[in-house]
Amino acid sequence: MEKRRKGLLPVLCVVFSLGLCSAASCVAAELKRAKIKDLKLDGKQCYLPETHSFRLGIVALICLCVAQIVGNLVVVLLCFLFQAKTPLVSTFLLIISWISFGIGVTLLGSATSMSGRQPYGKGWLEGECYLVKDGVFTGSAILVLLTLASTLASAITTTTTISQVDRQHQLDPKS
Repeated sequence: MEKRRKGLLPVLCVVFSLGLCSAASCVAAELKRAKIKDLKLDGKQCYLPETHSFRLGIVALICLCVAQIVGNLVVVLLCFLFQAKTPLVSTFLLIISWISFGIGVTLLGSATSMSGRQPYGKGWLEGECYLVKDGVFTGSAILVLLTLASTLASAITTTTTISQVDRQHQLDPKS
């Protein structure tokens, strides 16, 4: 089990790196989002150029989704391969992970979509231009970090539980 556990370390490092990349992209998107001075009006029609936050938001979404999927696959594979019951704490952490992931993806996806080019008369919604409010991308970064932390904690909790069960079987093979 110890070799397998060490083999998980690179995978969990990839998940951690992707999560940090996603959070960093969210913070960068916050700094690069469209401002009121970028808004151009022509009568009742408005125009907003595409900002760097659009691409940064897409990078953040991709990194977050890959990190979430890989992190959850680790937990599921650990439980499947070792035929272990997932500990209650690990399950709770996975639920928190998915809830924060769902809210984060929705918030980040909306903000990213609003950061795309909004031509005259086409706008983001019903022909109107919308600006991303202050702190939306930062809030997404916080949700990304919560998702990352709970996913990694769930994987570590599951690994620790499997190690404890494995040690008990080595000490008392009858159980």
